[in-house]
Amino acid sequence: MNAPVPAPGKPRHWRPTPLVGGAAAVHAGALAALAVSPATWPWAAGGVIASHLALTAAGLWPRSTLLGHNWTTLPASASARIAITIDDGPDPEVTPRVLDLLDAHRARATFFCIGERARRHPRIVEAIVARGHAVENHSQRHRHNFSLLGPGGLRREIEAAQSTLGEIAGTRPLFFRAPAGLRNPFLEPVLCGLGLHLASWTRRGFDTRTGHAALVARRLLHGLAARDILLVHDGHAARDANGAPVVLAALDTVLRAAAGRELETVTLRGAIAPMLR
Repeated sequence: MNAPVPAPGKPRHWRPTPLVGGAAAVHAGALAALAVSPATWPWAAGGVIASHLALTAAGLWPRSTLLGHNWTTLPASASARIAITIDDGPDPEVTPRVLDLLDAHRARATFFCIGERARRHPRIVEAIVARGHAVENHSQRHRHNFSLLGPGGLRREIEAAQSTLGEIAGTRPLFFRAPAGLRNPFLEPVLCGLGLHLASWTRRGFDTRTGHAALVARRLLHGLAARDILLVHDGHAARDANGAPVVLAALDTVLRAAAGRELETVTLRGAIAPMLR
């Protein structure tokens, strides 16, 4: 369950989690021990290494809240609704077809867009908004070493995407999703300063790796319940044996199943609308 936090959109005070605070205490304790007795260095080094391993493990777990607040499900007020989140676009071939599919199901989705791709395809971003969906921040360049960046690098990457997407979409993003979901302890303070909330997912289809739409759909539908956040991709989409992006058939199956279970779709910002009043 997500702990109560201020609504996104405005800078907030950063408070370290117990894991982050504990790691800082270990570092301080190691330095103090070395100052008093240099011979304790093996124990000091061991403690520091162990704390780094714990922080790294938390950063490699996309749904973890050990490094800071993380939306893994919708708030309780979302009731019988789910969120479809779509990453890595916009893509000039796939995104328009995804939009048509969403229209056919009268569904709403949240597109986590890459700033550089949005700059190359601004009309697609405008169409996403015009057709009732939300555009959120997925970094400016989707760098593979994103989780290795320091505070300055993270801020520049995220701020650039905020500026790009805000300019094109007409509304600045409220949510951020890290590339591949990987992050480090410096990310949460940066997000707090920018008024962004981290959002991951309840389950994902691995549709950038799997070329079988039925398997992708089964992963997304297994245990599907109200307030779930589902992850698929319009960018970097895997293709089936006929060359079609698997996201199309998989998403069609998921939306039909959700309707059969009387689950409506909502954007992330739509789900938290009561918090923004």
